[in-house]
Amino acid sequence: MHRRSLALLLVACASPSLAQEPSGPTIVVTGRGLAPGTGEGVLDVVEVPRARLETAERLEDVLRDVPGFQLFRRSDASSANPTSQGATLRALGGNASSRALLLLDGVPQTDPFGGWVSWPAFDPYRLGSVRVTRGGGSGVEGPGALAGTIELESAGPDIARGVRAQALYGSRDSLEGRAAWGTLVGGGFASLSAAYARGDGFIPIVAEQRGPVDRPAPYEQASLAARAVFPVAPDVELQASGLGFTDRRERGTALSGIATTGADASLRLVGRRWSALAYVQSRDFFNSFASVNAARTAVARASEQYSVPSTGLGARAEWRPRVGKDVELRLGGDWRDTRGVSRELFSYVADAPTRIRAAGGRARTVGAFAEATWAGDRLTLTASGRLDRWDLSRGALVERTIATQALLTDAHYPDRGGWQPTGRAGLAWRPVPGLTLRSAAYAGWRLPTLNELYRPFRAGTDATAANPSLAPERLKGAEAGVDWRPLAHARLGLTLFANRLEDGIANVTMGKGPGNFPGVGFVAAGGVYRVRENIDAIVSRGVEIDGSVDRGPWRLSAGWSFADASVRASGAAAPLDRLRPAQTPRSTGSATLAWQGTRRAVLSVTGRYVSAQYEDDLNRQRLPGAFTLDAAARLPLARGVAVEARGENLANRRIYAGISGDGIVERATPRALWIGLSFSALP
Repeated sequence: MHRRSLALLLVACASPSLAQEPSGPTIVVTGRGLAPGTGEGVLDVVEVPRARLETAERLEDVLRDVPGFQLFRRSDASSANPTSQGATLRALGGNASSRALLLLDGVPQTDPFGGWVSWPAFDPYRLGSVRVTRGGGSGVEGPGALAGTIELESAGPDIARGVRAQALYGSRDSLEGRAAWGTLVGGGFASLSAAYARGDGFIPIVAEQRGPVDRPAPYEQASLAARAVFPVAPDVELQASGLGFTDRRERGTALSGIATTGADASLRLVGRRWSALAYVQSRDFFNSFASVNAARTAVARASEQYSVPSTGLGARAEWRPRVGKDVELRLGGDWRDTRGVSRELFSYVADAPTRIRAAGGRARTVGAFAEATWAGDRLTLTASGRLDRWDLSRGALVERTIATQALLTDAHYPDRGGWQPTGRAGLAWRPVPGLTLRSAAYAGWRLPTLNELYRPFRAGTDATAANPSLAPERLKGAEAGVDWRPLAHARLGLTLFANRLEDGIANVTMGKGPGNFPGVGFVAAGGVYRVRENIDAIVSRGVEIDGSVDRGPWRLSAGWSFADASVRASGAAAPLDRLRPAQTPRSTGSATLAWQGTRRAVLSVTGRYVSAQYEDDLNRQRLPGAFTLDAAARLPLARGVAVEARGENLANRRIYAGISGDGIVERATPRALWIGLSFSALP
């Protein structure tokens, strides 16, 4: 299905190339969506410079520059399990599903089944802009934006014209290659880009705990993107996009392979004050879980998700009429339909599965929104509201013995649904030029993923049961901030925020092995038994500071986030009350000093700090804080040719990424170096 979808999209994207070049001006399209709404000026927004995208290896590394951004674990997409790669902001973590809404050209990018993000699909090389809105609830973008919204825009004709290529070789026999081509054609624009990365990887387990079974964790990842943008009427352009990717990793032992494949296609019509979008997503996922004995001398397969097919369909429309010269309206609606099933072999005996499981269902949301913004010379006022209908259906968990096909579990859960109102309001006041005072209040929500609702899982000796009765998460928040631009090329921003995430979904500890537990079966000695539950709330209060200054070819940017987050819990989850959410640091910070010379020469150094955090919900397994240094350089050699070099974790600091129930420590990426060449030829 993935190959067919991608092939059809490539044909669609290539079709404008058959048109004749016009005799008049050729640059008639932008390739972008609607400009940010006037009302977004009251929110806390960070934009990543294009120069930062050009020298980045991975998108998640770029986003770590934004104070408050966090993946569930500290590992990047070359070594982490993809199921732990959800994104959040403002310390609203404690769960691997994304609580920030990631959009690419307006299309939601979380996995339709699991809610995590396949980061290798998004090569920074092919992006034109990255815009992060911290907080803001659902607003006009739809469900899922509890902690904020991350908007990715593909590079348009102003950036992606001509031919560009890059090849680098690095530590642990790693290889990276990128190539992109773009051209003006038929009054429009077409582009094609590809990315590839592989490496032998590093050993995830820390040196003092390794045994004979531990080995490096290799990875191999590739993506292909095609895009065509062309005019269909005066001031109206059609954007056709396609993306296909594959991601293969291992987790550092035999029998721990992981593979993800995906294909996306979308069509978007963009006018002066309106847009309409339709998209389809297809995913499949393979994940083998290994069990290692206490001495780490033997490994056995614990379970195997041999196929997790899922699809996502969606559409969105927006209209922005103006009322007089000062009032902008945003009116529209969106719809998303996701379905998927996890097919899994488990309960292995003598390396052979004895049971088989199918768990999955369908989730749908449809919503409508309206926003009104009045913008005067010094004051901006905005208010919005949206109403969503959600439905969960076809939920099931079926387990059989393989030998006899006898039913062990045959649970078919009742369909259910509900209505969810949300909204936001805010103001921005500019008392003097260069100074903006702003405040906002908002509400948002997120539907549980099919993975959270229906699929139990194991990680090493730990086991977590699903919960088909989970309620949607609901957020209420407020913030106040100041943006100060004392000079044309200097900016300082400060934001105070307070968020309350009600019915937050967490993996709650209910017991320890050995023993048999509901929903997961036997848990071995040293293992932990958890259940996905709606806890009363996660409360997060804090401050974000970020700024930048440009002086000639130099740019200094820095940011810091402090969040005092704690759990409110009762009943079975009462032991979590007043504890910090799992994998949630109090402080994060980063600073980058960059120099950009002539002929695209670039030098940059980035320092990042993340404070201590806890692996587990009971705050017993502490992960120490870490400070790392990264660097990147591009030095021209000849016209269009440059040597490129990058370094990550230059001081080779140990970064703790996780601790299992039996105390085994996993680390994130050690020092890694790359060097290579890049080529660019503009028309």
